[in-house]
Amino acid sequence: MSTTALEQRLYVVGDWYDAEALLATEEREVLARLRGFLDAEAKPLLAEYWERGEFPQQLAQPLIDLDLMEPFDAPARGIYQGFRIFELARTDASLATWYTAQAGLFRTAIRVGASEEQQKQWMPQVVDFSLKGVFSLTEPEHGSDIAGGLATPARFEEDSDGGTWVLDGAKRWIGGASTADVLCVFARDVADGQVKAFLVDRTAAGVSLEKITGKTSLRMMQNAHITLDGVRVPEAMRLRNVNSFKDVAAMLRAMRSDVAWIATGIQAGAFEAALAYVKERQQFGRSIGSFQLVQEKLARMLGNLTASLSLVVRLTEQQSAGIVRDQDSALAKMQTSLLMRETVALAREVVGGNGITLAADVARFHADAEAVYSYEGTHEINALIIGRVLTGESAFTR
Repeated sequence: MSTTALEQRLYVVGDWYDAEALLATEEREVLARLRGFLDAEAKPLLAEYWERGEFPQQLAQPLIDLDLMEPFDAPARGIYQGFRIFELARTDASLATWYTAQAGLFRTAIRVGASEEQQKQWMPQVVDFSLKGVFSLTEPEHGSDIAGGLATPARFEEDSDGGTWVLDGAKRWIGGASTADVLCVFARDVADGQVKAFLVDRTAAGVSLEKITGKTSLRMMQNAHITLDGVRVPEAMRLRNVNSFKDVAAMLRAMRSDVAWIATGIQAGAFEAALAYVKERQQFGRSIGSFQLVQEKLARMLGNLTASLSLVVRLTEQQSAGIVRDQDSALAKMQTSLLMRETVALAREVVGGNGITLAADVARFHADAEAVYSYEGTHEINALIIGRVLTGESAFTR
C-alpha cells in the first residue's frame, strides 16, 4: 500500500481484518476529510454540548459542505455509505443519528415511497439538504407494535385542487424535527385502513412540537413530541408509493442496516478512547495497559468490534448485490447492538472511576449506546423476525 497521506489506512487498530481495503482510493479520501473535520472541529465540542443537552448547530453546515451524500441519480457504493456512518458514529452517536436522519431515513422515505415524478422534484433537494426532513413513524403509545397499532388517522376530502388530507394524532421520539422543513408523517387512511405517508410542512397550522427533555442518552440529539391537530396536507404531498405498511417495512429493512453500522461505529469510538486512556493512566507505578486483566478486556472489545464490522460489511455486500431481506438486517441490528452494549461497558470498566466522566469520552458512548440498542427495532423484535424465518412460526403477539 502507498504511504502517501491520503492512502494511509484510517482504521488501523479498530479494523483488525482490513475491511477498509474494500474502499476505493476516492472513497477513502472523502472519509479522511470527514475524519479530519470531526477530530479537529467536532470532538472539542462534544462533552460540553452533550452535558447541555443541545446539538452543536455550528457543525451542521460544515458537515453538509463536506458533500458526503452522493447525487441521487448516481448512488455511491453501499460499502462507502456504511463507512460514512461508521466514521460519524465513531466520533459521536448523535452526530451519526443527525446525519442519517436525512441521508438515511428521510432519503429512504423519498427513494422508496415517492413516485418517479416526486423523486425528480425532491431528491436533489434532499441530497444538498435544501429540503430537510425527518421520518415520523413512532407514536406515544406505539413503538414495537407500530405495524398494527399505528393510530394517527388521515381523512381525505375532495376539493377543486385534487383533494386534501386531514391529519390528527401524535408522533414521538422524532429526532431532528425542530430543524426540519418537512415531517414525513405516516398515518392510517380511515377509508381503507392502510398506512399512507405525507410530507407535512413543519410550520403548518395545527402542527406543534415539544422538545423531549430529561434524556440520559443521545442528549445532543433533539427529539420531539409532535402533535397534529387538523393538519391539512395537499394530495400532491402524499408519497404515492406508500399504500400499506408493507411499503413502510421496505424502508425499515434498509434503515436497520444503517443502525447496525452506527452500533459498530460506537464500539470503535469507545474502544479507541479506552485504549488511549489505558496507555496513559499510571497505577502501581506502571501503565494500566500492562495489566493482564485490562489487556483481556481490550481483546474482548476488539473481538466484538471485529465481529460487528465483519457482519455489517457482509450484509452491505449482500444488499448491494440485490439480496435485501428483513431477517438479514434484523440479525445485523440485533447482534451488533448486543455486542455494542458489552463493548461500551468494558470500555467504561477499564477507565475506572474516570469512566463516568465526560472527559474520558467513554461515558458518552456508554450512555448513548442505550438509545441505539432500542431504536429501529428492539432486541426482542429483531429476534422474533429472525425466529419467524427459522421456525416458520410467528411468535408476535396477536
